[in-house]
Amino acid sequence: MNEKIEAARQGALQILKPRKKELEHGLALHAESIVCDTYGFAPRAAIDGDAVASAIEAGASEAELNDMNEEMSMTRCATDPGERAEFQEAWRSSGVTCIVQNAGEEGQAPLRLIKRLARFTYVADVMRDFLLRATTPADIEAAGKQGKHCFYMSGNGVPLSQDWVSVEEELRYIRIFFQLGIRMMHLTYNRRNMLGDGCAEPANAGLSDFGRSVIAEMNRVGVIVDVAHAGWQTSLEAARASAAPMVASHSGCCAVNEHVRCKPDNVIRAILDTGGYVGICCIPAFLGRSGDIHALLDHVDYMVRTYGADHVTIGTDTAYASRASAAERRKAPRSRGRPRWAYFWPPDAFDAHWRQEHMVKSLAWTNWPLFTVGMVQRGYPDADIRKILGGNMLRVARAALAG
Repeated sequence: MNEKIEAARQGALQILKPRKKELEHGLALHAESIVCDTYGFAPRAAIDGDAVASAIEAGASEAELNDMNEEMSMTRCATDPGERAEFQEAWRSSGVTCIVQNAGEEGQAPLRLIKRLARFTYVADVMRDFLLRATTPADIEAAGKQGKHCFYMSGNGVPLSQDWVSVEEELRYIRIFFQLGIRMMHLTYNRRNMLGDGCAEPANAGLSDFGRSVIAEMNRVGVIVDVAHAGWQTSLEAARASAAPMVASHSGCCAVNEHVRCKPDNVIRAILDTGGYVGICCIPAFLGRSGDIHALLDHVDYMVRTYGADHVTIGTDTAYASRASAAERRKAPRSRGRPRWAYFWPPDAFDAHWRQEHMVKSLAWTNWPLFTVGMVQRGYPDADIRKILGGNMLRVARAALAG
């Protein structure tokens, strides 16, 4: 392991303090399991700081620079040998078979949404010897058997023409994006949209009638409904409207830490009644308490004790970043600018304490094998751990496509 991965590993081990038998059993169980990050990001490459600096000097707009930075971080793993080697090392260290990949920028505009999908499709096409683009649960299982890894694409938003001529016309891009490989979509992202209220809207007004039509079309086509960033009332009403299993792919439990990005028990129960799952994320501020690997396991533990092991997963919402990232970004400093529209949070939602190094380090994406070790420590049967690691996600994905 490189020094960054090893430091994160040691940080988590110092917190968990597993016995030798627990460590060995957890690592072996993780290695032999299908492991699905139910919402995450592929390891991120470093940008080419010199190229970005040249673009700034040439007068590139802020939009061009944002696009350039994002594309480099997402695709240089396919074009730069050093970044490719670190990308593969990080993925192997994680033991993750499949990432339900964030493959769509937040919003509804099809041209905006398609960019990340194109980038990750390209990465999978270039790196076929290592990485597959899965479109069915059987593809994920095949990747595991072949010792490979795969993406299962999440669109991050429902693509809409936004012409508002008719409901049917607005819905037509859902099927098109499904045909392009998208298998999951957010109803909202923090703010209110035409489907419903996001998780940070104080009104908590719920699902719109158009939102119900969107859910019906997603059910019909085979796209999983994701309410991770939806408001509590929107999430509750979406669960009641969905005829197929739906999810909160990267969230948490308000009973453990009340936060707009977590879900209260009545919402969790409604999601689980569809046959879906709640994925526990690795964001310290959402997890609360210690904000470290123990906090992650506390949320998993609450789900298992309250609802059973059949409806909980881990959706990290994090990524490994190349060791060269910070140095390359320093070559092309940019003004901070205004907060993006989508980054809409209530006051003080993010406490500064979450940035403490030990929290972030213990929850590093490459520490996935230690998440399994932590579940072994807490006494979960191997069969339940396998469900949490990947079985629950595969079950929901099969049900969505069967519908």
